[in-house]
Amino acid sequence: MTNSFFPVRPLPGPGPRPFATDCLPRLVLEPAMTGTGLFDGAWWPRSSDIAAELPDLITALGAHLGRIRRVALDTGFWDSVPRSIIVNGDLVRIGWPAASAGTISLSLGILDHRLLLVVPPETARSTAAAAMAGAATTGNHTPAAELLSWEGNGSFGC
Repeated sequence: MTNSFFPVRPLPGPGPRPFATDCLPRLVLEPAMTGTGLFDGAWWPRSSDIAAELPDLITALGAHLGRIRRVALDTGFWDSVPRSIIVNGDLVRIGWPAASAGTISLSLGILDHRLLLVVPPETARSTAAAAMAGAATTGNHTPAAELLSWEGNGSFGC
């Protein structure tokens, strides 16, 4: 299985580190975007500041899916939720709630939506890696709470 990863990793050895050494955004998508599973992928933001985190997510997804027009999310997860933000010159409206806790829904059009699992920023790498891989598996119907409860010793890129 090959998932779509978007992290940028530091080069090994001495010398300057490349731009984006923080690996933003930490995102995995279902490879074929078939829509046959519960999730289209997973996102592991670095903080609970949606205004700081969302522009990078929208930019990354927009490059692969097209213009994101609206986002629906669970406001209880985020510190403060604005009604809209400007990303790359486009207005993106923010609404609530998402389909369920631990998710974010991104709308490209009236009938074109993508649902991502949101892995809390404080999640251990092994748990985050397993949850993200599970959410990005074609045809997976495992609920968010179950994906996020896995404890293992895997590792995730950055």
